[in-house]
Amino acid sequence: MSKKDLSTLLTTGLGRRDVLRAGAYTAATLAAARVLSPSGVFAQGSGPETTKAKLGYIALTDAGPLFVAKEKGFFDKYGMTEVEVAKQSSWGTTRDNIVLGSGGGGIDGAHILTPMPYLITSGAVTQNKAGTPMTILARLNVAGQCISVGQEYADLKLGTDAAPFKTALEKKKASGKDVKAAMTFPGGTHDLWIRYWLAAGGIDPNKDIQTIVVPPPQMVANMKVGTMDTFCVCEPWNEQLKNQKIGYTALTTGELWDKHPEKSFALRTDYVEQNPKAAMALLLAVMEAQQWCEKMENKEELATICAKRNWIGAPVADIADRMKGKFDYGAGKPVVENSPYIMHFWKDHASYPFKSHDLWFLTEDIRWGYLPGTTDTKALIDKVNREDLWREAAKTLGVSDVPASTSRGVEKFFDGKVFDPEKPAEYLESLSIKRMV
Repeated sequence: MSKKDLSTLLTTGLGRRDVLRAGAYTAATLAAARVLSPSGVFAQGSGPETTKAKLGYIALTDAGPLFVAKEKGFFDKYGMTEVEVAKQSSWGTTRDNIVLGSGGGGIDGAHILTPMPYLITSGAVTQNKAGTPMTILARLNVAGQCISVGQEYADLKLGTDAAPFKTALEKKKASGKDVKAAMTFPGGTHDLWIRYWLAAGGIDPNKDIQTIVVPPPQMVANMKVGTMDTFCVCEPWNEQLKNQKIGYTALTTGELWDKHPEKSFALRTDYVEQNPKAAMALLLAVMEAQQWCEKMENKEELATICAKRNWIGAPVADIADRMKGKFDYGAGKPVVENSPYIMHFWKDHASYPFKSHDLWFLTEDIRWGYLPGTTDTKALIDKVNREDLWREAAKTLGVSDVPASTSRGVEKFFDGKVFDPEKPAEYLESLSIKRMV
């Protein structure tokens, strides 16, 4: 990347003044809010423009708020009585169905990897580079993903330090065998987590190991037949891998970056523009479901819901412990009770879509060549991230703990790297392993 490109990235990063004060809403959002009664139920004669929405999800526990919103009647409560929550076979399928839209047999929105709405909007991952504008309404969770490795590396008892893994991979490659790392979508969160971990340990994910795409539900089966050496994905697939003694958990992604953002709830922008009340109703339902999912007394029921055949279709035993914060990593590593890296759906501002977090994702996608260095990140984030709608919904729900700023500030990673949202170029320059175009 040239100095000019780095300068472009720097100047389009989030500034200190990118702050939206609580209660300061636009006339349009205030008008939309007035159609809601204080209880959040649409007033008689002022309901959503449509009661229908088709939402996609991947079989992962961080889709839990969508399952709960459907099963507990939160969608119905806000007038969205014909919401379909449809399983997608892969993130590639999710992308394709979003491009189609429900009118074309696809979907209106989804539980989605946070970078995907940006990659789809920009056309970086769509056919003929024709972008489909998307809108992020909320984050669905923070943390809760894991990086797992095969049982052949059990003696290493790998953790955040990938350096011992580098030595083992070099030895395996010298014997003539392939070494592979699996993630779920190029440029998505799981791809970025495993790349960060590998690179921090001196492993170049573009040179030292083959990076392959595998849908989440197929991770365990592929590890069992030796398709890959390591993978990154959400639960229940890491726990299932450990329970079947095929591999073990090296680390939770929260150990890489504490309370990191993960999935988002996003809709096609044309759905939001054509159905603003319906979009707000969906957002309110999802946020209320997130609050329900966060309560520890609901975790067992949440695990049971997630485990159902029509949702994830996995044993409750592969879901419940980590949902509650108990982490048995496997391979004889210490069992952690009440892990500080438990997935949160509401606590720690888990639901609020910080623009500074989206900037980190875009910066990492620039780092690995998924987006050009000349990308106007601020313009793209302002186009996709509608945190103002989240704030409006929070006011309707009576949420008092609302972030004062669209930036969470400076972020620190396990390896000592620092991401200052005002200085993304400096962060990029600090990284020794990268592949920018």
